[in-house]
Amino acid sequence: MKPDTILQLGDFEFSGTEIPERIPFGGEQRLVVHKLVGGKRNLQAMGADPMPISWSGLFFGATARDRARYVKTLMDSGKALDLIWDEFFYRVVIREFRADFERFYQLPYQITLEVVEDKSGAVLAIAAPSVDDLVRKDAASITSLADSIGDPTLSSLVSSLNSAISKVSDIAKAATSTINSILKPINAVRAQVQVLFASVNNTLRSVTTLGGILPNNPISRNVGRILNQATAATQIPILQQMDVTLGRMGKNLGSINSGTKTVTQAGGNLYRVAANEYGDPMGWTSLAAANGRTDPQLTGVNTIVVPPLNQTPNGVLNA
Repeated sequence: MKPDTILQLGDFEFSGTEIPERIPFGGEQRLVVHKLVGGKRNLQAMGADPMPISWSGLFFGATARDRARYVKTLMDSGKALDLIWDEFFYRVVIREFRADFERFYQLPYQITLEVVEDKSGAVLAIAAPSVDDLVRKDAASITSLADSIGDPTLSSLVSSLNSAISKVSDIAKAATSTINSILKPINAVRAQVQVLFASVNNTLRSVTTLGGILPNNPISRNVGRILNQATAATQIPILQQMDVTLGRMGKNLGSINSGTKTVTQAGGNLYRVAANEYGDPMGWTSLAAANGRTDPQLTGVNTIVVPPLNQTPNGVLNA
């Protein structure tokens, strides 16, 4: 837990070194287990039993002794207190408080709280990560893996990939042409990964013999080969992980405009196409972006790419 986290027990607010790096929480489900003939089991859930909340810290400074004694007073009272940190909110009673007097300004302590009630509220659902989150997380992983490989060409290609991603503010709403601008460097990185994978495989397949056993086989040369093989052995799982991650990125990006179709239009304008396809003429900006146009007017016969509707606010399209 970061020192700037608010941690409050009743009317007492911990601060600085008094705040621990972590506060464990949780508990167990109380169960009644009936063991039946034939090995069958019948379980009855009796309800959650929260575990005591414990942590340790250090009272430090001119008021350290008084602050420790005040927490002891809270324990002596035996009253239920509110415990609050981050988004956690418990009603607790101090079961145990211990402080070691080292100096009047320095008292390490330990505290254990018995939970009366968890008032934090249940988390009933977890929102699925967005395409943007998935792609950017995978990109960060690819960068880290490439750094551990140390191949200049690979690092340069990964840098180009990150640059392409950084130019897109909202990947989930990007037009097909924009998605392709990310897919292209992904494919380039993946191709280099395959090149390196083949190279390290060749290195591992090369046979090394001890110098001196065979004629014209210097020890230094064999040592170099052994070192190369050791390096190659460590790179294989990294390259495999990169390939899997790059494949996942491509799949996630490919799913964005999977509903794209085309229509053939003779003359007219993109307003009418948007009205027919989206039920909203203001969707013309999505059509324009997908087809590399800034003018809604159409001349001649055109094949219009129709991606899923991704509107630009107020129908304004930047050239």
